[in-house]
Amino acid sequence: MQVILLERVENLGQMGDVVNVRPGYARNYLLAQKKALRANDDNKKVFEAQRAELEARNLERKKEAEDVAAKIEGTTYVLIRQSSDMGALYGSATTRDIADVASTGGFNIERSQVRLDKPLKALGVFPVRIALHPEVDAKININIARSEDEAERQERGENVLTSESDRVAAEDEEAKAEFFDEQAQAAIDAEEGEDLGETEA
Repeated sequence: MQVILLERVENLGQMGDVVNVRPGYARNYLLAQKKALRANDDNKKVFEAQRAELEARNLERKKEAEDVAAKIEGTTYVLIRQSSDMGALYGSATTRDIADVASTGGFNIERSQVRLDKPLKALGVFPVRIALHPEVDAKININIARSEDEAERQERGENVLTSESDRVAAEDEEAKAEFFDEQAQAAIDAEEGEDLGETEA
């Protein structure tokens, strides 16, 4: 299906471009969100008549988005999640989670504006792109941790997983040492018992 874009659409085209898209994408997204019109002669005339107004509105929205981008660029938001000892999350951090936590900073971020290149399924600090306008992006950092204390340590650049694995390894070593101490003591006790038996005989 051919449509006329009423604004820039990522990976599709600029305002005024006539592009071919799948009918479902056109009906369910582009036309429904008023980002495009069906490409027929009547709509082309309507678009040309409204072009100046659309461009002015687009510039106004772009300026607002640039103001917000300047305020949130590089900010960090903490998500507290449960994870395994190896740092794998039980589930993943979704676009809704990120939009909700970013909105606590006083900015209205929609989940559709959050652009994840890959699912966030581990502890750590990750850069996330926020599309505030078709032509304006901002990068924020999402700090996924098991506690506020852990989030602060990650913020400083500390690898909490390394310290966690060190702690687990130390506990393992301690358990092994105790086990071998017990085995050695049992062997000494057994030897002393045999010596006593021989003496009595």
